[in-house]
Amino acid sequence: MTASADIARAHALLAAAERVLVLTGAGVSAESGVPTFRGAGGLWRDYRAEELATPGAFARDPRLVWEWYGWRRAKVAECTPNAAHLALARLALARPGRVRLVTQNVDELHADAARQVAAELGADPAPAIPLELHGSIFRARCTRCGTRAVSRDPIDASSRETLPRCATCGGPMRPDVVWFGESLDERVLGEAFELAAAASACLVVGTSAVVQPAASLASVTARAGGAVIEINPDETPLTPYADVSIRSGAVAAVPEILG
Repeated sequence: MTASADIARAHALLAAAERVLVLTGAGVSAESGVPTFRGAGGLWRDYRAEELATPGAFARDPRLVWEWYGWRRAKVAECTPNAAHLALARLALARPGRVRLVTQNVDELHADAARQVAAELGADPAPAIPLELHGSIFRARCTRCGTRAVSRDPIDASSRETLPRCATCGGPMRPDVVWFGESLDERVLGEAFELAAAASACLVVGTSAVVQPAASLASVTARAGGAVIEINPDETPLTPYADVSIRSGAVAAVPEILG
């Protein structure tokens, strides 16, 4: 099948689908300039993400962990939604309740895209706000009472005393993301699997399909009789099971498929 035929096939599958689940990973945001913090060039001050994004690292040195997250926040805040984010937001807003976005990313670029497109259309952005499997880098959660707070302000990690504190109980706050060794929120994960089971088509964009349990969502759709469409420059463990696999970056392929 030629590349143009793959695009046409993917477009037809999505157009015919009664319900669509879109699962996105780091590959979508990488094209906006969001660093992946893994692989080549993934070091920060001689540390890897796997050494800092853990409950143990936070318990040992919360100042260091918050310093890293403050740096990441600043980097992500410089990024804007790309053409793939915007195209997916338009799809979800055009088919409210029938297209749902689920993301492994913590950068909130899908939400930014939803608000941008909704403002252009004079619409409510809610249908295009994604379900965040791994949380958000711009939220913090109290380690004592569980209160969540949203903020894009700079993090003062000059000392333990200046780190974010809970406005409700005064307890120490931590980034509201899922760290290595932690389980995903059962409510969020349950909703994602319900969406996958009900979907007529699952569009998987920019994810390696190796991080569980998110990697299983497309297979749930497939087992229920739905179509699976993969967009990724590289082959993944999902490729053999996909109805269509498009070897391309998100920015090049997503707007064309949805156009």
